Amino acid sequence: MADSTKRADDVFDIDRIRKLIQLMKEYELGEIDLRQENQRIRLCGAGHSQPVFASGTTMAQLPAAPTPAIAPVAAVAPPVESDGPHIVYIKSPMVGTYYSKANPTSKNFVEVGSTVQNDTVICIIEAMKVFNEIPAETRGKVIQVLVKNEEAVDFGKPLFKIDTRG
Repeated sequence: MADSTKRADDVFDIDRIRKLIQLMKEYELGEIDLRQENQRIRLCGAGHSQPVFASGTTMAQLPAAPTPAIAPVAAVAPPVESDGPHIVYIKSPMVGTYYSKANPTSKNFVEVGSTVQNDTVICIIEAMKVFNEIPAETRGKVIQVLVKNEEAVDFGKPLFKIDTRG
């Protein structure tokens, strides 16, 4: 039976979900997280540990849809010859705006001298109004921050220089 009260902006509309998946593919987004009143839908692409799901006051069963191939959350570059084998670069996994802190009044996620673990959030990159927390995916000490807060970054742009000995 068709729902006559279906809203045009319903986040659980299957056609809208398919369009969002297409946008994820087209712009190589890792995740889309939408909220509408007390309902939420979060779409995660391949390479993310979480499956595509929906939650809220009612669970929506999503049809099987191919998940887009997404770049890894953070790319750790091989060391540059002159830097030595213990130096790695964390590169931007997407095009967007780099944020060094969660909000204007917060402290930076990391600074020169900070020790990071694989799951340490090092920055946020905003892509198409989606704020993506970027984990270090390496262990060590931050020896250089290569971008400024609110700077536009491209895919593969080096963000941090890490000494894996530290």
